[in-house]
Amino acid sequence: MLNARVLKLPENAAQHEHIHHQVVIGLQGSSGLAGQGWGVDLDSRRACLLPTETRHDYFGNDVNHVLVIDLDTTAPALSNPKHGDYDRLAPLFERPSHLDMDNRLQSLIQLCASELNQSPDNRSLHEHFATGIIHCLSQRLSNGNAPRRKRQTFNAEAIRHYVRNHLHQKITVKDLASEACLSVSRFHETFREMTGMSPHQYLIHARLEKAIELLQQPRLSLAEISLLTGFSSQGALTHAMKKYRGVTPSVLR
Repeated sequence: MLNARVLKLPENAAQHEHIHHQVVIGLQGSSGLAGQGWGVDLDSRRACLLPTETRHDYFGNDVNHVLVIDLDTTAPALSNPKHGDYDRLAPLFERPSHLDMDNRLQSLIQLCASELNQSPDNRSLHEHFATGIIHCLSQRLSNGNAPRRKRQTFNAEAIRHYVRNHLHQKITVKDLASEACLSVSRFHETFREMTGMSPHQYLIHARLEKAIELLQQPRLSLAEISLLTGFSSQGALTHAMKKYRGVTPSVLR
């Protein structure tokens, strides 16, 4: 966990994304978070869980305060399936979600927020409170039972179709994760489980397969084929072809 802090969201909506997971819990007044296809109204009874790189708007009324907890996505409990807490905590950040809190959890949150305000520089205290709150949220979501993490899947054919239609463009893992409706970190993990390769490796092989197909058209120059398959230059195409296929485009043609 990185930190926990109490802050006020702006009355005029702003937008950002971050490289860590985040939990935002209402303390006072009303506030809200919204992204593509989802939105959450926050008050003292509700918490919102945001996966890394989820672009979202955030806003609040003139008296709002929220408790914000940032979590390091590389922490073993969130990234290592062999960690004892992985099955309990990692599912919290598969996609944007919210939780309505019971009275006991609301009281705990208010107490923690008060203590955090009293000790703004005590990083150890912040981390301990953040860890406790995250585990309480996880327990509420699982009704007191820590379920085994279900193997996440996605429509592989839809991903292949997207890649084929966008090979001439820059394609990021974030683009593919959005198509699969998963967070970037979860998509990367799931993609490797399902295909045996990373998304980056898959993209290179898809570009090379298309390049080999286009090499059969003599009217296209190697520079044109490079652009049509998303390589930055003819040299980049040649380098990748030689590295992964053991032959240059010119020889193959």
